[in-house]
Amino acid sequence: MSKDTLKVSGVTYTTAEAGYFEKRTLKRSAGIWGLWGLAVAAVISGDFSGWNFGIAYAGFGGMLIAFILLIAMYYGMIFSIGEMASAMPHSGGAYSFARSAMGPWGGFVTGLAETIEYVATTAVIVYFSASYADSITSTLLGFTMPLWMWWIVLYVVFIALNAAGSAISFKFAIVVSIISLTILAVFSVMALTSGKLDWASLWNITPDAGQTAFLPHGITPILFALPFAMWFFLGIEELPLASEESHNPVRDIPKAGLWARTTLIITGLLVLFLNTALIGADAAGTAGEPLLDGFRVIVGDQAAAILALFALIGLLASLQGIMFAYGRNMYSLSRAGYYPKMLSLTGKRETPYVALIVGAVIGFIALVVVDSLGGAGGVAGAIVLNIAVWGAVIAYVLQMISFLILRKKFPNAKRPYVSPWGVPGAIIGGVISVAIFFGFFINEPARPAIAAIAVVYVVMLLIFGFYGRKRLVLSPEEEYAVSGGLHGDPQAEGYGGKIEEELLASDGVDGAK
Repeated sequence: MSKDTLKVSGVTYTTAEAGYFEKRTLKRSAGIWGLWGLAVAAVISGDFSGWNFGIAYAGFGGMLIAFILLIAMYYGMIFSIGEMASAMPHSGGAYSFARSAMGPWGGFVTGLAETIEYVATTAVIVYFSASYADSITSTLLGFTMPLWMWWIVLYVVFIALNAAGSAISFKFAIVVSIISLTILAVFSVMALTSGKLDWASLWNITPDAGQTAFLPHGITPILFALPFAMWFFLGIEELPLASEESHNPVRDIPKAGLWARTTLIITGLLVLFLNTALIGADAAGTAGEPLLDGFRVIVGDQAAAILALFALIGLLASLQGIMFAYGRNMYSLSRAGYYPKMLSLTGKRETPYVALIVGAVIGFIALVVVDSLGGAGGVAGAIVLNIAVWGAVIAYVLQMISFLILRKKFPNAKRPYVSPWGVPGAIIGGVISVAIFFGFFINEPARPAIAAIAVVYVVMLLIFGFYGRKRLVLSPEEEYAVSGGLHGDPQAEGYGGKIEEELLASDGVDGAK
């Protein structure tokens, strides 16, 4: 073995070319409030659209049970992710955790799942945002245009926003998160004082034979409701992806995750009860714009359209937050060589603009393809939503497995933050994630999403097996894994250089595992 290559765990690392990391720099510009804003912004659209489809499957009672289960799952999971993120303060997120725990193949499989999750989630938010925007303009201005044109406008605007610099992204996230929370607070107050709440309508879905109003379709459909209940929280796990842009990632990422999670539990409960009580469980289960429908019940169509202008901000907040996530996820996998290395170029603004553009193109194509299969009936939103959630569930399960493995595999690694739920928390998060995973397999409408993800995995694994695994680079995520958890903090050690040279000239701890 020469001094400029390292073969370990079935992959080959080579010395990064001169200036490689300098062309792939990120700027530290986020404090704890910026991280909180990013987490809330990424998720908050789930309060506006998407969550309600679970009621059609399981009724309001089943949806409420699903919500409670997910509170437990996300507490256990986010505590575990916080511990791993404090030990690995670089931008790899789930890919990084799994790479250290399960080797390069495990890291690639997990990282790809997150790419699917975030690219598809962005597409879902674009889909619902376009629906809201067109509804507003048609009601107020008599103006409408094809949804695909709205998709292009939204993608272009938010690529520009995310490419403008991380400082702008974090400030925008704080502002739109506060506005979105204010909108939800106003909605809640209006609903409570409107006299239009009909609590009996929570149970207005006709029960199947032998079932109850609480669970009109029985117990099993709770599994089908879980993916939609995830929409109240999906995306909060992206925080570790901001590690290299955080001033103090070890302290602030776990704390911001806790604050954001508490915020989202409160807003989720308000929307679940009040929005459903306004429009009824039966209507809520199929509503494309449930919050807008709730406003219509309170104030009528014209005034609701004006209020929807503000409601649209919640969707746009998540569009910015999740686009940030797929950009950093693709950036970190590209920087290490798993994806084409050009995707990690950052340019003068120090943002991964190439990854942002490529992810948007993939999302747009996905929307066009599934919409052509029946988008007029809402198929595009539902199928891409299922793709997003299933990608997330794969990543969740693998991250919880990674947590359990790393506790034993890297006992000497620094863990500045330790999960208060420890191993039981990771098990809770993993078991409920597996339940959601199983629910997808037995739910026939979700199968197109499963088939789509399977095709993506087959293609990407073949490319990695025959090409990518022979051309990896010792990025911070890879340094951490190869050194047994002793290196890989870019804030303290920088990028490449002496440590890269030492690891390339060694046998690598990772190879002995």
